[in-house]
Amino acid sequence: VGMEGPMSHRAQLGPPSAARFHRRRTSGTRDERYRSDVHTEAVQAVLARHVERKVAVPMPSKRRSLVVQTSMDAYTPPGDETQTKNTHMPSSSSQSPAHLGSTSSSSSSTQSGGSGNAGRLADSLAHAHISHLNHSAPPDVTGYSSDSSHTHTERHHMSNMGTIARNTQKYGNAERMETGDGVPVSSRVSAKIQQLVNTLKQPRRPPLREFFVDDFDELLEVQQPDPNQPRPEGAEMMPVRGEALGVVTNWPPSLEAALQRWGTISPKAPCLTSLDTAGKPLYVLTYGKLWSRSIKLAYNILHKLGSKQEPMVRPGDRVALVFPNNDPVAFMVAFYGCLLAEVVPVPIEVPLSRKDAGSQQIGFLLGSCGVTVALTSDACHKGLPKSATGEIPQFKGWPKLLWFVTESKHLSKPPRDWFPHIKDANNDTAYIEYKTCKDGSVLGVTVTRIALLTHSQALTQSCSYTEAETIVNVLDFKKDVGLWHGILTSVMNMMHVISVPYSLMKVNPLSWIQKSNRLNVACVKSRDMHWALVAHKDQKDINLSSLRMLLVADGSNPWSISSCDAFLNVFQTKGLRADVICPCASSPEALTVAIRRPVEDSSQPPGRGVLSMQGLTYGVVRVDTEERLSVLTVQDVGTVTPGGLVCVVKPEGVPQLCQTDEIGELCVCSIATGTSYYGLTGMTKNTFEVYPVSSTGGLISEYAFVRTGLLGFIGPGGLCFITGKMDGLIMVSGRRHNADDIVATALAVEPMKFVYRGRIAVFSVTVLRDERIVVVAEQRPDSTEEDSFQWMSRVLQAIDSIHGVGVFCLALVPANTLPKTPLGGIHLSEIKQLYLEGGLHPCNVLMCPHTCVTNLPKPRQKQPEIGPASVMVGNLVSGKRIAQASGRDLGQTDDNDQFLFLSEVLQWRAQTTPDHVLYTLLSSRGAVSSSLTCLQLHKRAERVAALLMERAGLQEGDHVALVYPPGIDLIAAFYGCLYAGCVPITVRPPHPQNISTTLPTVKMIVEVSHSACVMTTAVICKLLRSKEATATVDIRNWPPVLDTDDLPKKKPPALYKPTNPDGLAYLDFSVSTTGMLAGVQMSHNAVGAFCRSVKLQCELYPSREVAICLDPYCGLGFVLWCLCSVYSGHQSILIPPVELESNPALWLLAVSQLRVRDTFCSYSVMELCTKGLGLQTEALKARGLDLSRVRACVVVAEERPRMSLTHSFSKLFKDLGLHPRSVSTAFGCRVNLAICLQGTSGPDPTTVYVDMRALRHDRVRLVERGSPHSLPLMESGKILPGVRIIIANPETKGPLGDSHLGEIWVHSAHNGSGYYSGYGEEVLQSDHFNSRLSFGDTQTVWARTGYLGFLRRTELTDATGERHDALFVVGALEEAMELRGMRYHPIDIETSVIRAHKSIMECAVFPWTNLLVVVVELEGSEQEALDLVPMVTKAVLEEHYLIVGVVVVTDIGVIPINSRGEKQRMHLRDGFLQDQLDPIYVAYNM
Repeated sequence: VGMEGPMSHRAQLGPPSAARFHRRRTSGTRDERYRSDVHTEAVQAVLARHVERKVAVPMPSKRRSLVVQTSMDAYTPPGDETQTKNTHMPSSSSQSPAHLGSTSSSSSSTQSGGSGNAGRLADSLAHAHISHLNHSAPPDVTGYSSDSSHTHTERHHMSNMGTIARNTQKYGNAERMETGDGVPVSSRVSAKIQQLVNTLKQPRRPPLREFFVDDFDELLEVQQPDPNQPRPEGAEMMPVRGEALGVVTNWPPSLEAALQRWGTISPKAPCLTSLDTAGKPLYVLTYGKLWSRSIKLAYNILHKLGSKQEPMVRPGDRVALVFPNNDPVAFMVAFYGCLLAEVVPVPIEVPLSRKDAGSQQIGFLLGSCGVTVALTSDACHKGLPKSATGEIPQFKGWPKLLWFVTESKHLSKPPRDWFPHIKDANNDTAYIEYKTCKDGSVLGVTVTRIALLTHSQALTQSCSYTEAETIVNVLDFKKDVGLWHGILTSVMNMMHVISVPYSLMKVNPLSWIQKSNRLNVACVKSRDMHWALVAHKDQKDINLSSLRMLLVADGSNPWSISSCDAFLNVFQTKGLRADVICPCASSPEALTVAIRRPVEDSSQPPGRGVLSMQGLTYGVVRVDTEERLSVLTVQDVGTVTPGGLVCVVKPEGVPQLCQTDEIGELCVCSIATGTSYYGLTGMTKNTFEVYPVSSTGGLISEYAFVRTGLLGFIGPGGLCFITGKMDGLIMVSGRRHNADDIVATALAVEPMKFVYRGRIAVFSVTVLRDERIVVVAEQRPDSTEEDSFQWMSRVLQAIDSIHGVGVFCLALVPANTLPKTPLGGIHLSEIKQLYLEGGLHPCNVLMCPHTCVTNLPKPRQKQPEIGPASVMVGNLVSGKRIAQASGRDLGQTDDNDQFLFLSEVLQWRAQTTPDHVLYTLLSSRGAVSSSLTCLQLHKRAERVAALLMERAGLQEGDHVALVYPPGIDLIAAFYGCLYAGCVPITVRPPHPQNISTTLPTVKMIVEVSHSACVMTTAVICKLLRSKEATATVDIRNWPPVLDTDDLPKKKPPALYKPTNPDGLAYLDFSVSTTGMLAGVQMSHNAVGAFCRSVKLQCELYPSREVAICLDPYCGLGFVLWCLCSVYSGHQSILIPPVELESNPALWLLAVSQLRVRDTFCSYSVMELCTKGLGLQTEALKARGLDLSRVRACVVVAEERPRMSLTHSFSKLFKDLGLHPRSVSTAFGCRVNLAICLQGTSGPDPTTVYVDMRALRHDRVRLVERGSPHSLPLMESGKILPGVRIIIANPETKGPLGDSHLGEIWVHSAHNGSGYYSGYGEEVLQSDHFNSRLSFGDTQTVWARTGYLGFLRRTELTDATGERHDALFVVGALEEAMELRGMRYHPIDIETSVIRAHKSIMECAVFPWTNLLVVVVELEGSEQEALDLVPMVTKAVLEEHYLIVGVVVVTDIGVIPINSRGEKQRMHLRDGFLQDQLDPIYVAYNM
């Protein structure tokens, strides 16, 4: 979407920043966010550059229902935005109603036509790209002969051939406006794709050079270090020591001793004030009260839980503290109660629901700490979820807990003589602080009593705390800085803490400043300063002159500097001094690492560094100028905490000291740090027991250091600078990026219009052996589709320019849907988990795999072909046999073999066995609805012949279309045609519910086959004359239609006696998967040979019964239904597949009840049974279903065997007696309707595993089962008698060796004798039926099947004792896709896609202008549609090394499937390009 619109007015970057601050402040809008201004300007400047380049990104298409749903729901904005009511925003509030209106109107204009586009875009494209469209029409992927011109003439007819599509098919015979090369012009979709192609042609990042070998010659490129990359040049750093801990005479020997002192000396002194949501003091806890209540609680913990003999809690045990954020008083009493009782408190969050984000992991922590008791407050206890009996349920993953309420009124008074034992601080554990890791797991950091005391002393010294000072604490008091200053150090110094709860901050972000008149110290995060900025109207009563220290707890986030600057800028007028702002750096493991002191002398400004972002990605400190676009401005976090020693080590590998200008991880050696992760010795060793070494390899200290998890460097004067956290580190092709920096860049792109700040997650996922960046943000409910999309494309450009890294996926989710942490932040690991599982439910997604996946293997360069002679010689030299195989001979023995023509066989049977039943048709209930004996069939056929000769006046050789439902009329009509000397063509009747898409196919076959008349039933006659039918096709130019329900009583004067065995017996018409209609000519000779071959393979005799559940219109299905019984005399039980839709068990019940040993079905029938009867096997067993007699269950198909389906079918019905060995497949194609068929004798079908990557290079490489990239292939059945097969190179036509991939060629008496076409075009495809090898045996005439496969000699022996040759079919040449120089079979990609997400029901892929288009059917709510896009893109990348160009999400039933259960991919492609699919979502991957 051209960036010109909303961008242009941002291009002038405005006055210098001071004036800008001023301007923003007066308007009071909320545009001033946590980012540094420099950065915002940088981002805007980058985007301004992009405007000049005009990068066009095609906008995704979204179904209307999806748009309205996400934009118009009444959302409450997420937590940190709810304070709008005291933010004065005239501009937006006055617009809001209009805004909502415009959303819906623009979405409707955008969405017209299902996958519509912004009208503007379409217009501009129409002008811009139509000229390219004509030239860059995609190559025709359907034909594989050298000259592809013929395919067009056929496809022109075929494009609207809606083979029997599913009922929901809406796009069968679309009118197609075509240019000369078969490309629809009037298509918005193809315009978008063209736009995508043009965008992808733009210069990309420089290609990478070296490769590593991926155990095969498909090479994933591996990043080589850039020779010009910056490297550190400084000397090795020296560890930096903090000042010595001053020995103060009256410091207490332990924290409990301090509490005892203040509780007895000054019991009335205030210790803690808690506030209500109105900001009024709720309760003031004095030191006396804290002391007495803690003693009472300590006594109760030790003596009132469990029995006297068996107390539940003993000194040293761990106890959970579960207190809400608005009750610091109860928490403080509980914490000190535990310290006095010498039990270890484990403060955790209140579990709000049983499935709270992260609460399960907290449960694991409690379990590993052996916690059995949870202390909580009355109010909190009442608020916990309860079961019906009033019990608190066990939370998911939590141990069984006893909940103990700590309010004084519930506790027993300790006896007069009981007193807690107050010792000096020692190495016992004092408390455990929980920490959430990057992956979401929760660890417990243990802090000893001596560390606790020392840390409080160090903080007292660096913050110069004195008695009776007042601290405002806005932070979480359960952990981290809030706990250390607001609960621990404050008590050591008898200070007064005012605790401001999160709930109050949400309502009144200024609450902490309003308390400031007598305030000395405030502990805040940059978010709190930020909220105060947003909310402050010229408040008269604010005076910050008493504030001597503003402690910024998240000083380790480099972006806190902007909040600090902005806050100072605004509140300087209220008495705030610059030197008061004190950022600190801390981590759960190392406690406080560094802290900036409040300086008395403010002449010395704090340290600043403007660093090159590019240098940082290589871990190097390079000072830059503020004018540059990609810089990071960092502030110092002061000097090392007193008593500590800090060094910087390399983040990966051996902890070696960094150079002075190198970024590394800070490590601390001090008494005041955590000592272990509770219960995890291995992780503890890696984090708490680190011994840094110098470059020479010597230890720098005999004491252990603790890793802080903070990245940074030590600047001049011993100042610490933090550039990021280890947890936020993302390594992309050898460069380090920081999640916080990327968030800042995203927010600097017109931040406030579309997304909520503080609600953006950035993380990395591994795709194709490298980390890829994912950005997820919450979108405001009132932003329009186009706005959001524009914002997304600009974020991508900004991140690309400033960080030099591509974003793999950018997703926007509806407001308030990202998992939250208890204090309103986002729960990163849960969001990542949701993304990986496909459960984010985004409302907008933009994937950029083309831009950021640069390590794909090189496209394959086709080598000049080795000549066929060399191939043959090569095979001989290497001892490989040429790949050829044949079925056994067709001997001449039977009585009926004296007849050359099938019509003669029928007459002979009618005379010799008149009452032998040949056909039985079953109804949907399984009852026999009609049957035919030899004589009845003969008589009916005679009457049909009479009808044709007399009523229709047909001549010998005329073509007759038989439009019948599957049944007995069809068989009688077929033999009637033979008796009359006509050529029958079986045609599937139109579907009554779907005439508009199915009737044109019927009409086309009738026309193309030049039928002189149509024979059908009365019902179908009526249907052909119905209103709907006449609306669909022109009824007037139909040939005469004969209704065979009332046949003449008399027989014809004489039956036609055929004389030429090579003459045409019938035409076999079918639509290929690529949408080509082809009629194959079958001669009388071929029919006889075919029937004889099947008879031998399946051992068919008059005494046998065979159940057939196939469509009788083409291929082997027709031959089995109509021809074989007459030839072999066996009884065929006919089960129309249509009937299974109402009764899925019909076929198997019939097989079981009639004790059939051989049965034939199609994949669609097998799938129907697998899906429809999956849960009914027990019920069927009870009904007596028994499949143990089945010796052959053959799937008739023209494709690679679908192993997963046959396997699940065998597995499902194994319990009902079905032998897995009996399930097998047949293989036929257009030129030869049956090449393989498992039959009754001979070895079982074999399975091999081939390497999919080798297959793409047209090679067969056998691998072990279960090895990576392995693809199982099952033999397609035994080669039929009288059939010879050879594998040839489709280009050179030379023979290939055993186990080599090539085209399957077949020589057999039942090959078709050519395509039938009334237009004299047979020559074009003559080589399909009569090709010769270019080398070797050049005499034999072969038919080319158009399928790739290979022959492999197995260890098994066949009936003759020879070693058995197995044929493995890989896929159709015309279906195969050439992408990146390699050959891909759609089914392999589709299998990966269907596995990618549980909601993908079906999938089809096709190429378009070198882009891969993936269409998936969504089973589930439309809200899940966008989850599929990243899952599909990733699956195809990982498994096939292909980038998906377009992902189309549709409803179930949109992918057209023909009667054989094969996907019509080209038909789907035409429907997509003509915008007829009504997709739920179309994503164009960049």
